[in-house]
Amino acid sequence: MHGITLCIPGGDVISLRHLVLDYNGTLAAGGKLLPGVAERLRTLTKSLQIHVLTADTYGGAKGNLKSELEQELDSGRIAVAVLTGNPSVSGAREKLTFIQKLGEKSCCAVGNGVIDKLMLEAAGLSICVMGPEGCSPGAFSVSDICVSDICDALDLLINPHGCVATLRE
Repeated sequence: MHGITLCIPGGDVISLRHLVLDYNGTLAAGGKLLPGVAERLRTLTKSLQIHVLTADTYGGAKGNLKSELEQELDSGRIAVAVLTGNPSVSGAREKLTFIQKLGEKSCCAVGNGVIDKLMLEAAGLSICVMGPEGCSPGAFSVSDICVSDICDALDLLINPHGCVATLRE
């Protein structure tokens, strides 16, 4: 993996090494991976280490991902972390701590919910997905880019010129 570097005219240089994704409402609807996601994630493993964070609302997130991305999970190119559910640590704080350990500025965070707001706000690049389960106003307001579909978000990373065009001053 070599990462993705975005040189934003009139802005910063963003060097990404990690893609941190929410599962439910972002990669999946009703707990099921959305069409086209697996292929795009497979492509992105060539450039980024991929981390899927989930509270696993519907159960079975790991199994659903494994059924479509078994090689990538087994090799460690994609990792899945289920949030602890510890009431003393909110899921939002847990996601923030996760990207802080990776290095916030080296992360692209993608999410849609209240639970994603802190990680979206802290990440080097943040993308809010307004997919089939909607998005929270908080996640929307702190994101660098907002898209209507997860495949659009992943395509922006596969072809980063779209990110540059959106973020240029």
